[in-house]
Amino acid sequence: MKNTFLAVALAAAAGLTGMAPRANAAAGASITFKMVRSEGATCLPSNAHARVTISDLGLVQNMHIEVFGLAPNTVFTTFIIQHANKPFGLGWYQGDIATNSRGRGVADFRGIFNDETFIVSDPPTQLDHLGIWFADPNDAGQAGCANTVTPFDGDHEAGIQVLNTSNFADDKGPLLNLK
Repeated sequence: MKNTFLAVALAAAAGLTGMAPRANAAAGASITFKMVRSEGATCLPSNAHARVTISDLGLVQNMHIEVFGLAPNTVFTTFIIQHANKPFGLGWYQGDIATNSRGRGVADFRGIFNDETFIVSDPPTQLDHLGIWFADPNDAGQAGCANTVTPFDGDHEAGIQVLNTSNFADDKGPLLNLK
């Protein structure tokens, strides 16, 4: 009886896994791009960067971000933004990335991160760039950066921007590349 129950349970579990969204994006349904060090973040190594992979999961996308060369053991905040540099325009908070003792970190966010990412504010406004900020201006100061307060955090008191997608044209941000 136990063996029959186990066999039925395993068969049911195997059948249900086929109903889950595919973890691997279909060909042409994912993009990978690099984020570069922001102009004002000269306190960080010149090779500070991030690698971003956005994979289409069907109804949503997964945005996987790996950061390198940032301040160690520090929390950073991630936003989808209208413009890579000041003035940033409209922004949408995604979440935080914590670095390890070597200044590396990783985070995954689920949502809509493609050419249909926009905010309605009278006319629809496309959001197609990414930016990463120190979550705390004091952490920026401790890393040798300006401890300027910016509104890019839940308490509206983040530090300076450290990485962005200014390696893409202002009106051609990388999120437009996933259709």
